[in-house]
Amino acid sequence: MDAIGIAKLATLIIVCLFGPLLVMWLTYKSSFLNKVGSIIIAYVIGCLLGLLGVFDTPECQSLQTTIASATIPFAIPLMLFSSNIKAWTHLAPSFAKSLIFGVVGCTTAVAVGFLIFGRENPETFANIGGMLTGLYTGGTANLASLKVALGVDDTTYLQVHTYSILVSALYLLIVVIIGKKILLFILPDFAENKDRDDASDLKIESHDHELFAGLFRRSNMPHLGKALAITVLIIAIGGGVAWLAPDGMFQAIFILTISLLSILASLTPKVKALKRSFEAGTYFILIFSFAVASQVNTEMFTNLDLSFFLFTMVVTLGSLLIHVLLSALFRIDTDTTLITSISLICSPPFAPVMSGALHNRAILGPGIAVGLIGYAIGTYVGFGLAKTLVYLL
Repeated sequence: MDAIGIAKLATLIIVCLFGPLLVMWLTYKSSFLNKVGSIIIAYVIGCLLGLLGVFDTPECQSLQTTIASATIPFAIPLMLFSSNIKAWTHLAPSFAKSLIFGVVGCTTAVAVGFLIFGRENPETFANIGGMLTGLYTGGTANLASLKVALGVDDTTYLQVHTYSILVSALYLLIVVIIGKKILLFILPDFAENKDRDDASDLKIESHDHELFAGLFRRSNMPHLGKALAITVLIIAIGGGVAWLAPDGMFQAIFILTISLLSILASLTPKVKALKRSFEAGTYFILIFSFAVASQVNTEMFTNLDLSFFLFTMVVTLGSLLIHVLLSALFRIDTDTTLITSISLICSPPFAPVMSGALHNRAILGPGIAVGLIGYAIGTYVGFGLAKTLVYLL
């Protein structure tokens, strides 16, 4: 690696580690930026750096992926330690409906996209539709499983994977930055859609938590140290359990295990009483946000197979549109719809990102659960749909 490559790598590390501290300070100093939200600011800065080609080396791209993969396992326990499990019982019906709407939205969008683009090569596009269904209801593990089950060649698989990453990145940026503002025109707000009796349990996070004031205060250090120690223990146990899982199931079992252990830990009064654990988890989400957003680059928009790309775009945006329309029909609130959609399309590790962007910790646990159910059913739904699509033409 030359001197420029080393400098870019060092810059990436500095941005990911200290960028969140800058964002925290900015939201503390500016009431306007505080209203915008720390996660949105991190995504905008990261995306701009990526488009400017600051991190355009293979080493940087590899490190970006590593950082993104490493931070979410820390964020999930820290953000779940302060969970109110009692409140989740009030949320279960809405999340169950939203899960169904998300799956219906995805399968319908795939069918529509297939009818538009699949006439010239029905079998290939049916398989692509099946893989996208598995991906957008479960994640990459289901995508890989469906490649094998459907006998898809490596070239097609790589194209589907690449285009889905590009479109999902654009979808993530749009949903995180302006998703709620748009959907509030047609969907009820989370707080307004709950009974008054639920209000004490469903504690919506205000923007005051974005100030991060006192996060690193000396009196809070013992609490943060204990929270991190418990988090490391949970990650170690989760990794050990997932290591025993069958091939292709590591991520699903890992996320399931650390989420379950974190929820059980939150039932312990001493863990629940730890100060600033949610804000510490948000710090890891900010690191994740810088790492993911900075992966966006101009090369993603070159040498596209237009039919494949547009098919992926139709499926992604169509899934969200149908999901939102069904939510509007059955009066499912904005926050539930958004975190369910992002947990299905981008996978459960992205649920903390949406929870943080919405300033709503109440939806985090159910949001992760929806994604894990998607892991369980995605391969079967995708395979069945792929075999059915060829009969539509």
